[in-house]
Amino acid sequence: MTERVSIGIDIGGTKVAGGIVDVDGRITGRLRRDTPHRSTSPGVVEDVIVGVVEELMVGLDPEDVAAIGIGAAGFVAADRATVAFAPHLSWRDEPLRDNLAGRLPKPVFIDNDANAAAWAEWRFGAARGETHLVMITLGTGIGGGLLFNGEVLRGRFGIAGEYGHMQVVPDGIRCQCGNRGCWEQYASGNALMREARALVAARSPIAMDMVARVNGDPGIITGPLVTEAAKEGDRMAIELLAEIGTWLGIGMANLAAAFDPGRFVVGGGVSAAGDLLLQPARDAFAKQLTGRGYRPEATIIPAHLGNDAGLIGAADLARASVE
Repeated sequence: MTERVSIGIDIGGTKVAGGIVDVDGRITGRLRRDTPHRSTSPGVVEDVIVGVVEELMVGLDPEDVAAIGIGAAGFVAADRATVAFAPHLSWRDEPLRDNLAGRLPKPVFIDNDANAAAWAEWRFGAARGETHLVMITLGTGIGGGLLFNGEVLRGRFGIAGEYGHMQVVPDGIRCQCGNRGCWEQYASGNALMREARALVAARSPIAMDMVARVNGDPGIITGPLVTEAAKEGDRMAIELLAEIGTWLGIGMANLAAAFDPGRFVVGGGVSAAGDLLLQPARDAFAKQLTGRGYRPEATIIPAHLGNDAGLIGAADLARASVE
């Protein structure tokens, strides 16, 4: 008998990415559709999800599809059925699983996208064989997932892993969440972009290469542009990535004090900087770790599955729930 595939859907603020995933975590077919940014209608995104699933299933025998997994960027309640809050979409206590279950031919499972990414890296990527994993996704902000002894730790209310909003600087930079001094304000793509733009706007002496690169317009600076510049030797960009990495390591030392993982896996767009980011993070982690010198240290490594991790993990979690 042929092993059944599952379908994974990764929902972001502006796109729905879908894929057919086999039992070994390989994507055998994929599709991507745009969604209206900050749509005021939850049904609009749900229509796109249904359309993507239906198109992916064309040519498949329904009996060969085990389940459908949805990875959503937001707070997914403990019932794994309701999106309590999605910052980039209009979902508020949205019964997403039930809404989709009536429109799709297979069982539907919902999870946070970072939980799905952590599962994928544990099953098929950088964390295979690790019993205690902390996944950190560095993008616009910081997301994450916790996976101990083969189980995703979702917390009492389903919202564990939102450590981007740990306070690391009392009365620090205002965060979009409403608080001040959140970790993601110092160690994320937004932080990288904000600092680079400020230095270019001020015409700092260390920013002259970047000023020339963007023709003096700080508004066009993005995180990926800073990373590219760093890889090409731009002094300011290298310095900023090291600063972001230092804050990353400080936060990971705090997480190690709380969870004592064996491995940190760092994914998301900012992780494309590689050791320009991760080596300063390792150095800061070693300096800040509680009990340093008298305890084993977790390894800090880059994710392996890139932007596909959420899709693969959502599909595999769904399969695991029915088989």
